[in-house]
Amino acid sequence: MRRLVTILGLLSLAFGAAPASAQLAPPNEMGVTMGHLHMNSRDIEANKKIFVAIGGVAQKNGNFEIVKFPGVIVFLNQGSGTPPPVGGSVGTSVNHFGFLVPDVQAAMAKWKAAGVPVEPGGNGRKDQAFVTTPDGMRIEILEDKAQTVPIKHHHIHFYVPADTIPKIQAWYGAHFGAKPGTRGRFQAADIPGANLTFTKSDTPTVPTFGRVLDHIGFDVKDLEAFAKKLEANGVKLEGPIVSRPGGAKLAFLRDPWGTRIELNERPNPL
Repeated sequence: MRRLVTILGLLSLAFGAAPASAQLAPPNEMGVTMGHLHMNSRDIEANKKIFVAIGGVAQKNGNFEIVKFPGVIVFLNQGSGTPPPVGGSVGTSVNHFGFLVPDVQAAMAKWKAAGVPVEPGGNGRKDQAFVTTPDGMRIEILEDKAQTVPIKHHHIHFYVPADTIPKIQAWYGAHFGAKPGTRGRFQAADIPGANLTFTKSDTPTVPTFGRVLDHIGFDVKDLEAFAKKLEANGVKLEGPIVSRPGGAKLAFLRDPWGTRIELNERPNPL
């Protein structure tokens, strides 16, 4: 029996079973977890090279090129025929997203050698860095020395008018079960797999739709029930729920600040 278990374990590795560290976080009480970040890349291969170099695992998923990280999946392209992005992430309601690494300085040295466009953090910080893709996707890198994996997803950073920060924090809490709190000097809210960070923007921002980070995605347990609850609370979907082969379902909505959100029910997680 022990030998059989060993053989089965080796076979699972041989046929590409994903390590636990690459999986999405278990959902919260409302059935929500961080799912994906959907970019609309002008140059898919160039962006794939960057995300793989910083520690992601590239994979083909139907017509999509994706890169998997612990806690999140980055989609690099939209559907065929989609126009290229009209601008980067800065200036939209989602200024950037962020990852954690155990040692920022070591990561920067390694990534620079691999050709990654990485820059030091602000104000001389050694525990922060930024990567900006050729399409203008801004990515923050922060340090957690206690971390046991080379890289994992950490946060999505929203920029909104100062007087609406309590409202956006409450909105994500009410509709997605995000737990309110702070991250450093910022107001924030947590869902499994992501800290949602809220910062005041001194200039008006534009919606994410059509930009390099077109939308963010949350996975939910039961999309039909979840959508009914949203609509009962005054949150309308962009259109009807779409069913996919294998039992998968998806729908879109937008938050009041212009962030497009995809909701996914995945019987077979990526």
